[in-house]
Amino acid sequence: MTDVQSAIRVPVNEDKPKLFVFVLLENFTLLSFASAVECLRIANRMAGRTAYDWRLIGESGTYVSCSAGAQFTLDGDLGDVRREDTLVVCSGIDVQSATTKKLLGWLRREARKGMMIGGLCTAAFTLAKAGLLDGKKATIHWENQDSFTEEFEEVNLTKSVFVVDGNRMTTAGGTSSIDLMLKLIADDLGEDLANAVADQLIYSSIRTDQDTQRLSVPTRIGVRHPKLSQVIQMMEGNIEEPISPSTLARDVGMSTRQLERLFRRYLNRSPKRYYMELRLQKARNLLMQTDMSVINVALACGFASPSHFSKCYRAHYDTTPYRERGSHAARLSI
Repeated sequence: MTDVQSAIRVPVNEDKPKLFVFVLLENFTLLSFASAVECLRIANRMAGRTAYDWRLIGESGTYVSCSAGAQFTLDGDLGDVRREDTLVVCSGIDVQSATTKKLLGWLRREARKGMMIGGLCTAAFTLAKAGLLDGKKATIHWENQDSFTEEFEEVNLTKSVFVVDGNRMTTAGGTSSIDLMLKLIADDLGEDLANAVADQLIYSSIRTDQDTQRLSVPTRIGVRHPKLSQVIQMMEGNIEEPISPSTLARDVGMSTRQLERLFRRYLNRSPKRYYMELRLQKARNLLMQTDMSVINVALACGFASPSHFSKCYRAHYDTTPYRERGSHAARLSI
């Protein structure tokens, strides 16, 4: 036993290990999954006993591949899970395709047992599709937030790194699995042991559910000008009903000409152009991640007519929204 281990007072509980059942969907994100499992493995080591155990299951019951191409052997298919176990769904890119009717039916049946169910990375989509997040707070990777908000109005989506709401857990992806697992370990075995796990991971900045997943506007765009940041935040929060440059300028206490100069100086484009790019980026996310019609995507991104939307989209992406949707569907069918 190491000095660190001997200094940790682990609550006495020599019952059976707590079991985590990981449901691996095709093209799941390896980092999110591995981060969660490594926390459990290290917790066992630091506790000096098997406090946690885990199983890997999936729809095929045999093998599943992560988005990096590595193949994992499963311990079984979508069978029964005990009420006292923790079910964790792991997904990644193309989560819509991986969320099958069979999986949704199984999740709904298992959820009736009242167990703790979590979703890593984009798996909040799967939980929401099964109706398991209705009326609850949740989070999902920032890249999928636009499409999620459009499809699941009954879910209170946040930008937190992770969310625990009752018996539901969701993470934003990437290393946020570590933050969630450290919280669960702290709840089960104490803060000291959770901190020891973080130290083993060289994880010095443990985040809570109050931390947001995306960088602040100044950090993201590399510009630390308070009024520019304020305007960009207003733009990002008003995609469906765009605000005119004159109104944006007035709301931050400057003239339209001053706002134009600010954008030219720091971002080398006009406010109108920058706003248009934000709207088109959201439109592309919705086209790629949802089944919304092109007309509804246009309206959700502040375009009054499909023709104007198509014209702007072609100018920026060198293709039409209809072709974008068609090419994405073709890639998924391969």
